Amino acid sequence: MVAQLSQAEAPQALQDEAEAGFDPGGFFRSGKLIVVKIGSALLVDKSGALRQDWLKGLAADVAALRAGGAQVALVSSGSIALGRGILGLPKGPLPLERAQAAAAVGQIGLARAYSEALAPYGIVAAQVLLTLGDTHDRRRYLNGRSTLKTLLGLGAVPIINENDTVATDEIRYGDNDRLAAQAALTLEADRLILLSDVDGLYTANPNLDPTAKRLPVIREITPEIAAMAGDPVSGVSKGGMKTKVMAAQTALQGGCAMAILKGDVERPLQALAENRAPCSWFLPGHTPQSARKRWISGLKTEGAFVVDAGAARALKRGGSLLPAGLKAVIGDFERGAPVAIQDEAGAQIGVGFAAYDSVEARKAAGRRSHELESILGHPGRTEISHRDDMAIWSES
Repeated sequence: MVAQLSQAEAPQALQDEAEAGFDPGGFFRSGKLIVVKIGSALLVDKSGALRQDWLKGLAADVAALRAGGAQVALVSSGSIALGRGILGLPKGPLPLERAQAAAAVGQIGLARAYSEALAPYGIVAAQVLLTLGDTHDRRRYLNGRSTLKTLLGLGAVPIINENDTVATDEIRYGDNDRLAAQAALTLEADRLILLSDVDGLYTANPNLDPTAKRLPVIREITPEIAAMAGDPVSGVSKGGMKTKVMAAQTALQGGCAMAILKGDVERPLQALAENRAPCSWFLPGHTPQSARKRWISGLKTEGAFVVDAGAARALKRGGSLLPAGLKAVIGDFERGAPVAIQDEAGAQIGVGFAAYDSVEARKAAGRRSHELESILGHPGRTEISHRDDMAIWSES
């Protein structure tokens, strides 16, 4: 049941902050890496047809953000809704096998639509399909993260979606809210924007309670805030406010700010940047990088890398751990495992994710990068542990 809170009962801290002059548009414009989630109802109309004019407006927004220096990734729903229309399937819940079939057909059209919409701006679209296992399994997580970061580095815009065609559980469209939050954390994004069919979090369902108040700024997701989440209101998108609040909780834990706004306008991101879009901002108390470092610091390690004095100094200056600086490997672990980083005296100086399993790490220890292919039988990776995947105690 949705909590029925009046405006007077809304958390006073939220109202105070809203009155303090928080600039939503300016805050959005300051983002350096922005993940945007697009709901099904925005992309596909009730007849199952793609809303091409709306998508062209979104592409213009993406181009403008990139021209301003930001990197952008999109998490897009819509493959099942689009495929349903193409296949002529009836409205309402679909059996799993039909939902998967619709996703298989719709994903082709969705990828093509994004590619064609971004092409006039010289932007390459890249399709990335993920499952829950891809973010929970360490090896697959690191592989996916590397691919996404490489795409952004090459100037492409990843179009991320859940791989619904191989899902073994019942498909729920609302999962893409949480997938978007996970993608934001994976990429260390500083802004996550959920374009939806609602313009924010309200104290009650505004369709049922005329006194409901939209909350412009939320810094902490308390049980009171969580209780305000309602149910889906559209006939196409199945993700309700509950999944959005869950996504916000994940984003805040990773130091990423998140906004919920109504995306059914011609240029939704431009409207947000120009303070013309009512929305709710969830604001973290720290940055994505510092949040990730704190998370890594608290992980239970499965082994250790012993580094020489030169490598220890380089790590404390923010460098990556290279094979040449690795003196010894302690324990047995898989690639992606969290390992302690120790100096030659045995003192732990940090924690990092292993880019090699323990067997290959031992082979690579003390070697130069150009030697790795002949030693390992494949080109190998430049770093034993990348600086983005480490927390060193001397770092602020």
